[in-house]
Amino acid sequence: MNSEFIEALDQVAKEKGIDKEILLEAIETSLVSACKKNFGTSQNIRVAMDRQNGDVAVYVQKTVVEEVTNENAEMTLEEAKKIKPFYEIGDQVDIEVTPKHFGRIAAQTAKQVVVQRIREAERDLIYQQYISKEKDIVNSIVQRKERKNVMVRLGKTEAILAPNEQVPQEEYEFNERIKVYILEVKQTPKGPQIFVSRTHPELVKRLFEQEVPEIQNGIVEIKSIAREAGSRTKMAVYSNDKDVDPVGACVGQNGVRVNVVVNELRGEKIDIIHWDEDPKKFIAASLSPSKVVEVAINSEDKSAKVIVPDYQLSLAIGKEGQNARLAAKLTGWRIDIKSETQAKTIDFITDEDREQE
Repeated sequence: MNSEFIEALDQVAKEKGIDKEILLEAIETSLVSACKKNFGTSQNIRVAMDRQNGDVAVYVQKTVVEEVTNENAEMTLEEAKKIKPFYEIGDQVDIEVTPKHFGRIAAQTAKQVVVQRIREAERDLIYQQYISKEKDIVNSIVQRKERKNVMVRLGKTEAILAPNEQVPQEEYEFNERIKVYILEVKQTPKGPQIFVSRTHPELVKRLFEQEVPEIQNGIVEIKSIAREAGSRTKMAVYSNDKDVDPVGACVGQNGVRVNVVVNELRGEKIDIIHWDEDPKKFIAASLSPSKVVEVAINSEDKSAKVIVPDYQLSLAIGKEGQNARLAAKLTGWRIDIKSETQAKTIDFITDEDREQE
């Protein structure tokens, strides 16, 4: 090896973001193994590479002792002083024993080590880059389908969009750009594995965070989200500033902000409602777009009885029960919806009733 190798190592270290000294130390450690393997020595050896010109030297390390019991690892003080007169008992002496033709072995070993270390360093850099983005959204490009998985490219690596994280109505075309939510980043022997989602409720939350400055600066909070991916999402928002309408902030002028999110979600319907600490008001709002006549709550089992106008019953329940189901997820309350006519024949036992009893 020569100075050109060192220059090449400098360039590789700079491009890959790897400390050159780490590479050199790894090469020296591997050369010790290569030397013992190729020349059958069991001695305590050390390999040193010149940091300037790339020259490699092999040394046997021996300890200076009064009486030698192991010739491979020890030498007398008299022998040591022939090398350098200042050696004392207990010192370590390096004796150069560089084999002939060792340069070829060294070059081959160094190449293997550098390639391996670069691969490891790149994997670690990718892991560190995306572990910091776990639970966030990123841009991706659809690459291919492997069985039922969709592989998407994130910068210099790929991520897995598993079947249960794909929206049933969505088709993922080659080279299509989509935003994905990073579910999990795992470090494996073959490098980092990144799992992403298009169905997670947090994907919607992160999209609104990108589009709504009032959410970014903390004025508007997203309190809860309930989602049936590809169909409908309900999102409850609250404003820490009485002069800022949280729903209006999320919708934007002429719906410009919410439409960006809807377009990214390919037409998924989004209901944005006011969050309220009063569970009655919150539950009533959660059933939007249906009107609500009355809400009676039972705090013991966190259930609610809701009365709606007769003509609004089907709207409150929603197609296949979706509206009621999402409202329950959004609020965390079990909701039983009845029309006014139905309610006349049913006794509602409420918190207020218990207090009167």
